[in-house]
Amino acid sequence: MPQKRTRTATPQGSTEPSRTVEIDGVRLTLVDPVRHDCTWIDYNDYLLQMRAAWFRASHSELTLTPRLVGAPGLGKTTLACAAARAAGHDIYIIGATMDTRPEDLVITPVLAADGRVEYRASALVTAMIRGGVAVIDEANRMPERSWASLAPLMDDRRYVESAAAAVRISAHPDFRLCVTMNSDSSVYALPGYVQSRLKPRIEVVAPPWHVQEEIVRARASGVTSTLLDDALFLLKQRIDEGRVDSTRDMLSFVRYAQNLCPADARRMRGAVRGALMQAAAQVLAGGEAG
Repeated sequence: MPQKRTRTATPQGSTEPSRTVEIDGVRLTLVDPVRHDCTWIDYNDYLLQMRAAWFRASHSELTLTPRLVGAPGLGKTTLACAAARAAGHDIYIIGATMDTRPEDLVITPVLAADGRVEYRASALVTAMIRGGVAVIDEANRMPERSWASLAPLMDDRRYVESAAAAVRISAHPDFRLCVTMNSDSSVYALPGYVQSRLKPRIEVVAPPWHVQEEIVRARASGVTSTLLDDALFLLKQRIDEGRVDSTRDMLSFVRYAQNLCPADARRMRGAVRGALMQAAAQVLAGGEAG
């Protein structure tokens, strides 16, 4: 039987989505989408792979749940958000940890000031209701019992159940799901029934140097040209020496070096180099280069 949904009215002239929705007599408070404006400069056809995973040729066809896997700092979450924006969807991000409980992913009951029990929908459930994109970040830090609560959502059932609110929530046809995972040792091993639902597995690798340079220039536009050019030269040296820096570390390095260098000395090579050497020692793996 289709679930009954009743939405509260949105003020006339407002473009904001309703903050509450009623499902089978249970009123849920929803969360706002994330405003993620970071620019994604595509390489390896990653956006094409995401679009293919989420594409449906017909209403009866199920979308896939892509799993973005790679080292920390390569932009997996930024890629997922860029793919969501390209598809015209709002973005809802869930940060997974080893303490993530099933109810954290679905509905949490909270005692309101007037003594009522308020049911707060997670970012994931809000995306399901509104037809947005949910991104579970660092998903392989979650324990298996949390994954078990999502199993029906990632197959042809397309729903989750809340024991706390005694309600089942079915996903909007436009709902899409993506998970990101770091390829390090501080994570849980995924059980087979979860791995079989998280397809395709998209391996995110470090971009080629010309893409990394473009990303750094685009996202460090406030850094003076002298310091930025010298920073990129140092980063290229590190690559030539076989050292691996994530895109996140590169950006942190450039911005920190700019802040270390006094404003009136940012065009002086000696001051710039000193700031770069200190920033490299403190931010980049293995310390300074050359």
